[in-house]
Amino acid sequence: MTEARAAAVAAGASATPEQRAQAENMLTGALRSVFAVAENYPQLQAVQEFKDLSENLTATEDKISFARRFYNGNVRDYNTSLQTFPTNIFAGMFGFGPEQYFELADATERETPQVKF
Repeated sequence: MTEARAAAVAAGASATPEQRAQAENMLTGALRSVFAVAENYPQLQAVQEFKDLSENLTATEDKISFARRFYNGNVRDYNTSLQTFPTNIFAGMFGFGPEQYFELADATERETPQVKF
C-alpha cells in the first residue's frame, strides 16, 4: 500500500495523464485487496467506521469519474480550438500543442470496484 501511495503522490504533481492513470490503477488494486480481506472477516463489515469508509470510497470513485470526463471534455475543446482559425495561427506562434486524453488501456480498469457486505 505504501508503494501505491507514493506513486499517487508522485503522479499528482506534474505527471502526464498516462502516469496518473497508472498511479490510479495501483490505488484501485490496493483498494480491491482491502475489500477482499474484508470479505473474509464478517465482523469487520459490521463496524460502522468500515461502512463509512466504503461509502466515502464510493463517493470518491464517482468524483474521480466525473473529473476524468470533465478533463477529457476540456482537452477535446482545447484540441479543437487549436485546429480552428484564427486560434491555430496564434497557437502555432506561441508553441501551443495538443494535449493527451486521460485514457485507460484496459476496459476492466474503468469499472468501479464493487463493495459488497
